[in-house]
Amino acid sequence: MPPSLIPQTPHKDDLDETWSFLEKGVDSVMLKLEEGVDMKTYMALYTAVHNFCTSQKAVGNGHGLQAHRGGSSSSTHKPSRIYRAPASNNVSAHLLGEELYKLLGEYLSRHLDAVHLESKGHAEEALLGFYIREWTRYTTAAKYINHLFGYLNRHWVKREIDEGKKNVYDVYTLHLVKWKDDFFMKVHEKVMDAVLNLVEKQRNGETIEQSQIKSIVDSFVSLGLDESDSSKSTLEVYRMFFEKPFIAATKVYYENESRQFVAENSVVEYMKKAEARLEEEKARVGLYLHPDISKHLTDTCLDVLVTAHSELLRDEFQVLLDNERQEDLARMYRLLSRIKEGLDPLRTKFETHVRKAGLAAVEKVAAEGEAFEPKMYVDALLQVHTRYQSLVNEAFNGESEFVRSLDNACREFVNRNKICASSSTKSPELLAKYTDSLLKKGSKAAEESELEEMLVQIMTVFKYIEDKDVFQKFYSKMLAKRLVHVSSVSDDAETSMISKLKEACGFEYTNKLQRMFQDIQISKDLNASYKDWQDKVLDDDDRRKLVDAHFQILGTGFWPLQAPSTDFLAPPEIVKTAERFQNFYFDKHNGRKLTWLWQLCKGEIKTNYIKNTKVPYTFQVSTFQMGILLLFNETDTLTYEDIQKATTLAPEILEPNLGIFLKAKVLTISPEGSKPEPGTSFTLNYNFRHKKVKVNLNIQIKSEQKVESDDTHKTIEEDRKLLLQSAIVRIMKSRKKMKHVQLVQEVIQQVKSRFPPKVPDIKKNIEALMEKDYIERLDGDEIAYIA
Repeated sequence: MPPSLIPQTPHKDDLDETWSFLEKGVDSVMLKLEEGVDMKTYMALYTAVHNFCTSQKAVGNGHGLQAHRGGSSSSTHKPSRIYRAPASNNVSAHLLGEELYKLLGEYLSRHLDAVHLESKGHAEEALLGFYIREWTRYTTAAKYINHLFGYLNRHWVKREIDEGKKNVYDVYTLHLVKWKDDFFMKVHEKVMDAVLNLVEKQRNGETIEQSQIKSIVDSFVSLGLDESDSSKSTLEVYRMFFEKPFIAATKVYYENESRQFVAENSVVEYMKKAEARLEEEKARVGLYLHPDISKHLTDTCLDVLVTAHSELLRDEFQVLLDNERQEDLARMYRLLSRIKEGLDPLRTKFETHVRKAGLAAVEKVAAEGEAFEPKMYVDALLQVHTRYQSLVNEAFNGESEFVRSLDNACREFVNRNKICASSSTKSPELLAKYTDSLLKKGSKAAEESELEEMLVQIMTVFKYIEDKDVFQKFYSKMLAKRLVHVSSVSDDAETSMISKLKEACGFEYTNKLQRMFQDIQISKDLNASYKDWQDKVLDDDDRRKLVDAHFQILGTGFWPLQAPSTDFLAPPEIVKTAERFQNFYFDKHNGRKLTWLWQLCKGEIKTNYIKNTKVPYTFQVSTFQMGILLLFNETDTLTYEDIQKATTLAPEILEPNLGIFLKAKVLTISPEGSKPEPGTSFTLNYNFRHKKVKVNLNIQIKSEQKVESDDTHKTIEEDRKLLLQSAIVRIMKSRKKMKHVQLVQEVIQQVKSRFPPKVPDIKKNIEALMEKDYIERLDGDEIAYIA
């Protein structure tokens, strides 16, 4: 401001003169801020405040001065009173500061009354522009004036606040208090109406001046004062006068819009609209609202846009599932996941849907009758799982509760479906057979990576199998055959599968499988030693007569193998070879017993009797078949009785093998067309022809497969009894006494990872252990362990 506007610095003891001087300066700052204030004038104003607050006496003309504290007074010719301050400068500063503070407050009120009067000539956006301009001018001036009255702030104001006086603030805060009381409270409703109209325009797609709303928000926030500590601010004013009406208007707007939109559009279109609106409101916070409103605004929008229409959305869920509308399902998940318990009904519907899909897939396989392959069954299970696993990951963000629903559904249709109706153990049996087909030589999965992927998929189904002990039994029997017959696709694939099972079920589950592998490795070393031994003890002539044999020593406790179910008189060539190996083995391991598993032995024999072939045929045969065919070295024709007497094979083994020779036309039967049975005779076919030089005759007989499967199931039942009894004894040994019901529950918990035990079976085994005197029944349905 020009220096000429400021009179000479007033007398420090004269209140009227001092205030008159200061008022002109304050007026210049407040009204003519753009013109600036030169340093000389600024310092003159600052000095006037300082001088007055530190003076010993002051002269006033009745501006509401309070009674002096402790000094004397006398009248003069003027109608004013002279106040003499007491000796204490602090008390004087206290008294005189109060007057300046009060006069400044009155000035601000008058100024704001004028601002309010002027504001009445503005409305809507013009009112917002006016409010923002005046607020900017006023708060900027307040900073200058606060500095001018700096001495008052540091001394009188500080002392008053320290003494706990209410409604006393530093000069800048006083400006805010006055703005709130004398202007804001009179115009806030009109201002907010204008703000809300702007926001509604924007929601309706119009472009607005967002900075105006941002400035209004900032001013409302600045007006929040902590009454207990004026140096702190709160959001109370903003929350009461901005946030509250903003939220209320938002609620009304979206209630109306959503009601109308739902009536005129599909649920899918409504979800798109709701999602877009939620994103807009989230962005609005970042653009011009205070972050404090974020949660309240989001909750309100969710209540109106999602919760209020949640039933409508959920009713559409099944339609979207049936039509595999993954993108729309994802949108529904995103919306309903944001409200309390929004997804619970969906998870239940999803579980039911997946279970039905799984059962339907299995029914298609069952429709094939007995002809279906294990691969068809496992593929059907996997296809359903893969489809809905993908849906959970993509549409439901892999959320754990939806994963649980998927798992529950899969567990149901894997263990309880049409194919499992006859036997609850069918799933693990078929899974083991499919695994066997993958791990055998000739598997279609040529690439290692492809095979590994298939094994991972096998484990996916295995996870849902309840009767894991059934899978283990069938798998171990099939693994034994692959190892004995050297028909595994690769050692790496076998060890990979075992490690996966170990990871899923623990060391005990795969212990025997690993020991079987070790036996095969030991046998390789043993055969190398045997070959060296033969080279040392046999002459060249003996070595030429040897049958080229490979032996495997299989530990009885680890291999799921039984002694042959039939007597068998092996051919002399085989007997000599076996005896020679036994001599070698017993030299190394005295006291051990060897049982020859003839039913698992196999070999190759050359056919030197067939003319007109450049290369003799080689028959791949079992040892039983070898025993039959070698009889024809002595004669071309043998009766059924001759063959049985020479081999001592049981009819159930002999007849199917003769049937294989007849089917392959290696032998012919007489009378022609009859079945292999007593009274028939068999002749070597000199006119045998085949496309391949190597002819595989070692084909497993269906009756053998049936017997083998039945034996496996019997073994499973026996093992389950032992498992239940060992669990009961283990629990009772640690607990000593238990209620019958608690014992049953504890047993279920311990063995359910292997198979789901039936309560009657547990009770039966408890009774069996009582008979064996492991446990006893006490009074009150309590059971005790007998030490």
